[in-house]
Amino acid sequence: MPTTHLLYLHGFRSSPQSMKAQKVAARVQEQHPAVTWWCPQLPPSPRAAMAAIRQGIAGWPRERMAVVGSSLGGFYATWVAQQTGCPAVLLNPAVDPARDLARHIGEQTSWHDPGERFFFEPAFVAELRALEAGPLHHPERFFAVIAKGDEVLDWREMTARYAGAQIKLLEGGDHALSDFDDHIDQVFAFLDLA
Repeated sequence: MPTTHLLYLHGFRSSPQSMKAQKVAARVQEQHPAVTWWCPQLPPSPRAAMAAIRQGIAGWPRERMAVVGSSLGGFYATWVAQQTGCPAVLLNPAVDPARDLARHIGEQTSWHDPGERFFFEPAFVAELRALEAGPLHHPERFFAVIAKGDEVLDWREMTARYAGAQIKLLEGGDHALSDFDDHIDQVFAFLDLA
């Protein structure tokens, strides 16, 4: 059955204004106007973010929904997919954000609005640890776009985490996937939107 509900989860310090979120949103609106699209602004607390996501998708049909996540949003998307059984597209997904973000405790600025600040609390590291989703239940339902040139995350860790999934491994690239236009067709083919 084609996908009728699509969730997009942005990364750390990011927002629904991210380039990839905007490109996916535009394509959904242009080519799949009947699809329910939701890209929430996630709060800094992982526990609060998951609570908001759970509430937002509570009424969605599990067999007709999918999730896309970038960076930290990829970690969250993996949790959503493990809980719901839905397909997931992961764009340079964070593998161990509890470890990686422990050094970012303190005041942070929003990537798309430097005037917007938030505080990343020490408790959030434990909240991230609590969301570790374990081995993939259905690796065939995951598609990961991973750039060897990612300057933030290690591509080897990402490919190991998503072993058994469909992986598009880019020789170069960067963390933001600045060349996202080159991969968006494959992303949409995998999502199979109505």
